[in-house]
Amino acid sequence: MTETSPLPQAARPKLVLASASPRRLALLQQAGLEPDALLPADLDEAPLKGEKPRDLVRRLARAKLDVAAAAARGTGELGQSYVVAADTVVAVGRRILPKAEVTDEAAECLRMLSGRAHRVYTAICVLGPKDRPRERLIETRVRFKRLSSREIDAYLASGEWRGKAGGYAIQGLAGSFVVKLVGSYSAVVGLPLYETVGLLEGEGYPVRGAWRDAG
Repeated sequence: MTETSPLPQAARPKLVLASASPRRLALLQQAGLEPDALLPADLDEAPLKGEKPRDLVRRLARAKLDVAAAAARGTGELGQSYVVAADTVVAVGRRILPKAEVTDEAAECLRMLSGRAHRVYTAICVLGPKDRPRERLIETRVRFKRLSSREIDAYLASGEWRGKAGGYAIQGLAGSFVVKLVGSYSAVVGLPLYETVGLLEGEGYPVRGAWRDAG
């Protein structure tokens, strides 16, 4: 059997990640995919009045995709690129928790999550050269242990919560708070790998070819 030769670098389609998140970049790399450019969008991520968590996360992921695609299509080098965008929202019931930026926000989130279940919604959007967007919404249920004041104070002191949806990072110290998770772990981190790879392949991106190159 003749082994399929990897695509030459010049022939490989370009890939854009619409994010500056180190977590999303690391997850994409975990799937054997190295983006050619990072094109994050500077958006107002505040929910609209009465907006549900699943509607907010879809809206933001689409907006990130639109901004990155417009920037990519405006260049010769990235004009025919594939674009990947995602957003993650943490909610308790219909209450959307913030991406904590100050200690008080993070402390309020942790007290609310302590000893109860919450939902993490991640929307993933992919756009290929044909400009036909595809998207998926992933819902994951997470239950935290009951957190003591000492645990909350220690986690706040770590600073790991800063900029994280719901005031915690499951891939870090807060992983020890999780009693149960039903759904996609990578989606909670920020990029659902199964859905991302499936959407890219559905649009014709040679995911397996990138794997051969990596090897």
